[in-house]
Amino acid sequence: MEVVIVPDAAAGGELIAEAMVELLRRKPDALLGVATGSTPLPIYEALATKVRAKAVDASRARICQLDEYVGLPAGHPESYRSVVLREVVEPLGLSPDSFMGPDGTAEDVRGACAAYDRALAEAGGVDLQLLGIGTDGHIGFNEPCSSLVSRTRIKTLTQQTREDNARFFDSPDEVPHHVITQGIGTILEARHLVLLATGERKADAVAQTVEGPVASVVPASALQLHPHATVVVDEAAASKLKLAGYFRATYDAKPDWQGI
Repeated sequence: MEVVIVPDAAAGGELIAEAMVELLRRKPDALLGVATGSTPLPIYEALATKVRAKAVDASRARICQLDEYVGLPAGHPESYRSVVLREVVEPLGLSPDSFMGPDGTAEDVRGACAAYDRALAEAGGVDLQLLGIGTDGHIGFNEPCSSLVSRTRIKTLTQQTREDNARFFDSPDEVPHHVITQGIGTILEARHLVLLATGERKADAVAQTVEGPVASVVPASALQLHPHATVVVDEAAASKLKLAGYFRATYDAKPDWQGI
């Protein structure tokens, strides 16, 4: 696991967007796994700016979803399909056909979960998966004590997560109780995992993820098991890291050819 400490969210977004540009230059039809929420917005804004400036051709890129609410109509503005189309697919100038995600409106939700796992495999696997982290250490919607080998499945959201997401809805009561999420085992199959965390509220979760033991009570700690995982954090989110000095020195000494 590589830990990169950046000055602020904008710097983190720029760094990760540049890594995505380099990937698309090597593999123009790369499958990019995206996350929702406010944290990754600087990434998408920086990447869209680079596409508009013709720094990279993203026309063949493919986008896949990390998770989805169960029961929200596909056209609901806060369904994650709508969010990804609005914040990623459209700004990059991509066709909706480039997008794939689980069906949260399916009558057979379990079948939809298995179908999405198969679809990711048939697409050749995810080349780069973006991740955020919850204050309790969850990734995707893999809440604490999720199996570290779990596949795409239905999960019940904790009250804390529902409260955290209530800001996107008119009322906390509108936040669904259930979601489809890629499991931790599914996430770990991506070739490169990139987690961005910003703000002091994420500091404890970041420290437990990076420096704590691998444990299901901190789902993000599973990134320690991945051969190519990058954790990008701003100064506030890095404030509880005991080895922050080492992480800074390691990154400062990193050769340019190594990338992130």
